[in-house]
Amino acid sequence: MSGASSWQRATQAIAAARPDGAGEPLNAPPIPASAFRAGGAVDYARKASPTASALEHALGLLDGGHAVAFGSGMGAIAATVRSLVPRGGRIVAPWDAYLGTRALLGDLEADGQLTWTRVEQDDTEATLTALGDADVLWIETPTNPLMAIADVPALVAGAGEHGARVVVDATFPTPLRLRPLEHGADVVVHSVTKLIGGHSDLLAGAAIAADPSVAEDLRLRRRLDGAVLEPQSAWLALRGLRTLEVRLDRAEANAMALAGDLAAHPAVTRVRYPGLPSDPGHERHARQAEGPGTMLAFELADAATADRVLGALRLVAHATSLGGVESTIERRGAQPGEDHLPAGLLRLSVGCEAHADLWGDLAGALDAGAEAGPRRPKDAR
Repeated sequence: MSGASSWQRATQAIAAARPDGAGEPLNAPPIPASAFRAGGAVDYARKASPTASALEHALGLLDGGHAVAFGSGMGAIAATVRSLVPRGGRIVAPWDAYLGTRALLGDLEADGQLTWTRVEQDDTEATLTALGDADVLWIETPTNPLMAIADVPALVAGAGEHGARVVVDATFPTPLRLRPLEHGADVVVHSVTKLIGGHSDLLAGAAIAADPSVAEDLRLRRRLDGAVLEPQSAWLALRGLRTLEVRLDRAEANAMALAGDLAAHPAVTRVRYPGLPSDPGHERHARQAEGPGTMLAFELADAATADRVLGALRLVAHATSLGGVESTIERRGAQPGEDHLPAGLLRLSVGCEAHADLWGDLAGALDAGAEAGPRRPKDAR
């Protein structure tokens, strides 16, 4: 559409990739076809499909690159790692990254396909020191679920000096809050399942590359691995994208208010949220992002207290995943492979419900859950 590149991103999210010819539908429709007549731009859905291509166009416009859609966030992550890290190469990535990313890197390392150097990514100097001859620097900010904030501009600049490519998992902030390609990153990945889709009803992922040749490599990897995005999920993701700004604004306002509420509650020993001025990553996140986001984590005395709180909730859903219009919460340490986390840590994905109802539910559950358990002094950090 003419003028789309000059529009504000909230407008792009609504207008991008809509058909604009006379008699065309207002929305890009799902086209559930596996094969197409010869002679056109698309011949087989494992290579491309019109609905997924529309989503790619919109995401590429928002992030400022060339988007490749996948059947899941893990599909996008795996394709990016395998495309950019040569066999026997080395990747530098945070030890507290998303569980799926850590599982993938650990598996590839055990198989001898790569070496993974683990870092505390909010320690910029230590991360840059670890680069050496690394092929790829993998950044996740905020990290999931510890909410550590990486200095994206400084890490990208340092990686460039070492000749390493940079990938940023920006699932939590979305393109409306952080656009890593503008800071010089090579690829940004999203679990489209989360905030972009926004309704807990699809699986999808995307990798957006600054260089079109990298995007072509990703498309080849997608085709060979069969990690394609089917049309119905692509259509749902595109529909979710249209309301991303209004959902993000509402949920982010809720998250900011709840972070303050939680910080003042006597049962809570620490709140991890970059919107709080007391958070270690507050100033860094504010410099590079356009909002604190919808995700937070908070800590209770121990796992037993956290589990009692989960059992007492009535509105906030005890469920995995994140980014939906409904608020969800879970004790991540209960997941296999997450035993390095603080035992009483709860990850909260804040949705679009009324703040008063959310806090009423959380406060009641905290009061009920803490009655039978010990309380610790608040973390001075």
